[in-house]
Amino acid sequence: MARLLEKYRDEIVPKMMERFGYTNRLAVPRLEKIVINMGVGEAVSEPKHLEAVAKDLALIAGQRPLITKARGSVSAFKIRGGMNIGCKVTLRGARMYEFLDRLISVAIPRIRDFRGLNPDSFDPFGHYSMGISEQIVFPEVSIDTVQFPQGMDITIVITRSTREESFELLRLFGMPFRETAVAAR
Repeated sequence: MARLLEKYRDEIVPKMMERFGYTNRLAVPRLEKIVINMGVGEAVSEPKHLEAVAKDLALIAGQRPLITKARGSVSAFKIRGGMNIGCKVTLRGARMYEFLDRLISVAIPRIRDFRGLNPDSFDPFGHYSMGISEQIVFPEVSIDTVQFPQGMDITIVITRSTREESFELLRLFGMPFRETAVAAR
């Protein structure tokens, strides 16, 4: 079983029940899925760029990514509807917890000039989104084999929660949020 899943069941659920007054363990918010998205604008002129990025994303996530296509045409960017322009992975279950563990304990500390994650990046439904500027912060990706440095967006989807509940859940998991006067609204 994933280390963070055990931590969730043994430590986080009782703390959340005490803090927010839940009477049932199933009422405590939990992670539903993690979506990792890499938009590759250079794929319009260089299709090999998308292949290299998809290979790196597969190493990071542990499963094959889905190639995303443009919904419509944008003449300013020379994009036609249906062109391959990115890749994404949706993680659930044990893989999701293992990825979150690697993100918190290995990848985030390797980010240059890191001062904490923005606590205001929660949407009204309690989901958290963050961006990473380069895929080389993950140890699975070798700096020598990276052909194109590429950023990624990571969205953590949390079931039935408010911003405050989601913030507390991720804080208990160990997410290094930046200190602010009012972290969650």
